Amino acid sequence: MASEYEMSVNDYIAIIKHRAVLVVVSIAAILAVSVLVAISIPPVYESSSTILVESQQISPDLVAANNNTFADERIEVIRQRVMTREHLQEIIDKYNLFSSQSQQSSVTEKIDEMRNAIAVSLVSAAVKGRGEVTIAFRVSFEHRQPEIANKVANELATLFLDENIRQRTERASETTEFLTQEADKLRVELETLENRLADFKQAHSNALPEHQKLRMDMLSRAETELKEVDRDYKAAREELRFNELEVSAASAGVASKPGAYGAAAEKPQDLGSLKAEYTRLLSIYTQAHPDVRAVKRKIAALEVAQGTGAGAVSPVSLDVAKAQARVAASEARIKSLADQKREILGKIEAYEAQILETPQVERGMVTLMRDHENARKKYEEIRTKEMGAKISESLEQENKAERFVLLESPLMPEKPVRPNRKKVVAMGFLLAPVGTGALVMLLEMLNQRVRGVEALASVLGRRVLGTIPYIHTKAELAHRKRLRRFLILCGFVLIACLLILVHFFYMPVDQMVFKALARFE
Repeated sequence: MASEYEMSVNDYIAIIKHRAVLVVVSIAAILAVSVLVAISIPPVYESSSTILVESQQISPDLVAANNNTFADERIEVIRQRVMTREHLQEIIDKYNLFSSQSQQSSVTEKIDEMRNAIAVSLVSAAVKGRGEVTIAFRVSFEHRQPEIANKVANELATLFLDENIRQRTERASETTEFLTQEADKLRVELETLENRLADFKQAHSNALPEHQKLRMDMLSRAETELKEVDRDYKAAREELRFNELEVSAASAGVASKPGAYGAAAEKPQDLGSLKAEYTRLLSIYTQAHPDVRAVKRKIAALEVAQGTGAGAVSPVSLDVAKAQARVAASEARIKSLADQKREILGKIEAYEAQILETPQVERGMVTLMRDHENARKKYEEIRTKEMGAKISESLEQENKAERFVLLESPLMPEKPVRPNRKKVVAMGFLLAPVGTGALVMLLEMLNQRVRGVEALASVLGRRVLGTIPYIHTKAELAHRKRLRRFLILCGFVLIACLLILVHFFYMPVDQMVFKALARFE
């Protein structure tokens, strides 16, 4: 039956009246605790600096820098290097940070607390064609003392700027050194290939592809010369056979007559005409020429024939001697032409062998030249990059590349960033009624008394015929009056305390009143 009864608004008002003292005391206690908490939390000051990521001073179209990493990535790398254990320990020792808890905290705990007090936030902006780009970043430090916060923030800003310069300079120097080493390696390799190519050309100098046309021309001239020598060789063989016939005829006593053998018949010559012919040939040829040597042998044969018996030699013997001299001259000429023919054939074979060898030489030469050309291109490319790296290194050393500029130096903090005392007090005002209501509901749930006539009727299951109101005694009325005065006094005291807190921790009361009045004007 009791579960069927629902409490009305009058019941709730009666509960509040019955628990009025508890409600007031609970609200006052919660508000007092919130105010004490807001006052007792130590203030934390923050000092921050803004560092601008300034682009390269010289146009990238003229001079390209090698340090082309993203700004946020570079900032993160620098942050990791700055916030090393060594750097943080130096700052802690220098400014005697966390001295109040030096005995309770270890070095690792202090460093972790130091890292938690440091904040690095990026400042980005939308750039057309590139999206979100980091243009600056803020480095801040939090501490309970504003002077310490300002000094440490300055120290951190200096570390960031110095680390950026050192990192970019080191990277540029390492890049230049690496490219210089690679260029030296490629230069040695290129020189080796050049030596191999020179040795190969020297070893196959007679079969180089660029001389192929010259060898073909020399082969053609040699073949033409061979044809001429072969024709002269055949003519000398015919002349030898004719001279041999003359020797046979002269030995038999039959003198050959002019024109007996057609155009091949030779007219009788005396010693004077042969010497004149010898002098004429010497003016045209050298002594090694076959015609010169043949005429010389004829002269020698005639001189021998005339010296053996001046006037005693018969005409037949003289004809035999002349014929034999001509045979000897023909044989000498044939031998000379045969030597020339063998020499020309040897040249032709050598030229043909060189021409046949040229494709193999060209294949090997093409391979060497390709390797040489590739090595040369790599060497030139590395040299170009090395020159760019040196220029980039000069830009970094002269601080004309992308750099960090201290846009806003750390200032002495005037107000703490934590705690937000107004929010803490506001939370107290919010929690006071909620906590008080929860406490009253808990007490009422534990209290099993019957509230009012309707509750009694629901419990008994019968209708109540009449009620006797509660009659207060004079003592109770006096007690209630004193309690009311006490509560009013407590309210005034509470209001006064709130005004004092607002005056000292938020804003002077007179200024707040003036601002409030100004809004109504």
